[in-house]
Amino acid sequence: MTQTDARPAARMGQTEFIALIAVLFATIAFSIDAMLPALPQIAAELSPDAPNAAQLILTSFVLGMGIGTLFAGPLSDAFGRKPVILAGAALYCASALLAYLSPTLEGVLLARLLQGLGSAGPRVVSLALVRDMYKGREMARVVSFAMMIFTLVPAIAPFIGQGIIALAGWRAIFLAFVVFSAVTMLWFTLRQPETMPKALRRGLSRDALRGAFVEVLSHRVVIVSIAVQTLVFACLFATLSATQPILDQVYGEGDRFPMWFALIAVVSGSASFINAKLVVRLGMRRMVTATLAAQVVFSVVMLAAKAGGLWPVAWAFPAHLAWTTGVFFMTGLTIGNLNALALEPVGHVAGMAASVIGAIATVASVVLAAPVGLMFDGTAYPLMAGVAVFAAGGWGLMRLIPR
Repeated sequence: MTQTDARPAARMGQTEFIALIAVLFATIAFSIDAMLPALPQIAAELSPDAPNAAQLILTSFVLGMGIGTLFAGPLSDAFGRKPVILAGAALYCASALLAYLSPTLEGVLLARLLQGLGSAGPRVVSLALVRDMYKGREMARVVSFAMMIFTLVPAIAPFIGQGIIALAGWRAIFLAFVVFSAVTMLWFTLRQPETMPKALRRGLSRDALRGAFVEVLSHRVVIVSIAVQTLVFACLFATLSATQPILDQVYGEGDRFPMWFALIAVVSGSASFINAKLVVRLGMRRMVTATLAAQVVFSVVMLAAKAGGLWPVAWAFPAHLAWTTGVFFMTGLTIGNLNALALEPVGHVAGMAASVIGAIATVASVVLAAPVGLMFDGTAYPLMAGVAVFAAGGWGLMRLIPR
């Protein structure tokens, strides 16, 4: 096991550590994907005059997560990793209960914003935990394996959400979030020791925070990685927001949406495995650049085929599933590498770096993705065009990173 200087060894083995990190990552996926089958019910109950507004249940959570990301890292640098993760989980659970009780869409959206704020603790600090223990391409490999396990959650979360809706209504999904977080935190508390010794902790003074912030943004590779992450996340969040309405209203597959989403998640999950095998040999920059180029080509070809009526009717739905899988596949081949690229030169302020990177990329991606999702007009054209533009921008930016 490769460790940074002065870091203590983790009590658990690498396999269990990867599994724990995967579950901490999965807090985000479960919180988003379990809500997807509920969008029609939420729209009918809380926003019947503006059904697309139900998508904000997803993006409000992501926005809160992005805001919280800016604070979670510095707090973990000052007080340690474990207290920040546990405090974030407590806010996450309290906000889930608030969403369960809120009678209006505005109330649920506010609760989801706060829930996202709480989720930033597990999301950001878990990445700092990995950076405490690993570095460079080995860190990218660990993150890739964690992402491979984490992919199982998007595959089953819509089924869980659909089952909960059938048994107790869509609001009961928020109670499932509380149970999931409580079990995860029990495992984390009992098995994972603190990885940030007191001697290495940084104060929360304004000068210290400003200095770390300036240092993080003084590296070109970090700035470019943040910008590319923003565009990749915009592709992902726009696709997440629009996929359920597209499968339901365009292709009439709303009842079988969890099954199709599970298929997408399982197939695209192989991207993390492929990345883990290739990244050490090919390098992070090359993997990201090639993946974004392939996504641009795929999206442009799909748009042209659909607009020109080149797809036979029987091929239209399978082609759209393949394209959607490609968006998720792209994410698996890029995000871990982009995080590793960004954190490599700033490992001594890993918490602050993870916060700045995650906060800017997430908040900015919501600003880009939400309008694309809300542009849903009964076709897949706005989504495909948006993904093509975002991926092309990311490909261009990657060329600014030196070999």
